[in-house]
Amino acid sequence: MNKLRKMLLRLHVVLKQEKDSFLIISFGTTISVIATVTLIMPYKFPDAGLTGLAVLSSYVFHISPSWLFAIGNAALLIWGWKELSPRFVVLTIYGVGLFSLLLKVLEFVPVPSLDDLFLIAVFAGVIKGIGGGLVFRSGASLGGTDIVVVALRNRYGIEVGKYGFYMNLVVLLISAPVIGIERTIYGLVAIYISGIVVDGVLRSFDRRRQVFVISQKYEQVKDFIIKELGRGVTLLHGEGGFTGKSQKVVMCLLTPRQTMDLKRFLASTDKRAFMVVAEASEVVGKGFKSWKEF
Repeated sequence: MNKLRKMLLRLHVVLKQEKDSFLIISFGTTISVIATVTLIMPYKFPDAGLTGLAVLSSYVFHISPSWLFAIGNAALLIWGWKELSPRFVVLTIYGVGLFSLLLKVLEFVPVPSLDDLFLIAVFAGVIKGIGGGLVFRSGASLGGTDIVVVALRNRYGIEVGKYGFYMNLVVLLISAPVIGIERTIYGLVAIYISGIVVDGVLRSFDRRRQVFVISQKYEQVKDFIIKELGRGVTLLHGEGGFTGKSQKVVMCLLTPRQTMDLKRFLASTDKRAFMVVAEASEVVGKGFKSWKEF
């Protein structure tokens, strides 16, 4: 009884800590399902990964794709659970369960009447990309090939992202004889756009700029960044290549807006300052993305 109580207490703590993650996953999953049931399936487009196989089964056998999606992902999670982090597993189970449920519940949502298949493919890709990006940003996935890719990467220590592409390509090739070449191509367009949007969503959340400042007034620069911008600073020891003089270099990571604030500060404080700004594709650590997401 005490063990059960401890487990329930731990679950309560986890759910409280991950409240925002569950909300984001819920929203992302919902709009992904809406795109699937209103744009992908009614117009008989293929989809990627396990979702694609589930959708294809509905075209061929006229059964709800939710069953194959749920069973297939359960099997994949059992296969790869040793290589997956507990957080990833819990959040993915939630996302997969919600996706499967909504696939069934939203089957009867009215379908928009559109004649332009290319426009439908674009809309489907954008909406699914936004949904998938939000789910990925929360440290989860909607299952399928994502589970395979993460598990194989952790098991063998190799980057297998390209194999995920090949797996999706196989699903498209299997779909072609059933739905025709034309719709397969449109489906490929939707999948391609979805991938671009997913990357864009992830970048928008993690967008940071790495800033280096060389200034004789580095103490003022450091204080401004720490006190006014609320960011940490690292002081590097530099040396002028021409003068040979020692010089402090201020290094920090800022948002685009904070970068502009720093530029204005330097313009008014030290017009002889030297500033270098570079895009940081990802930042993990205190004050940014948490390590617990991995």
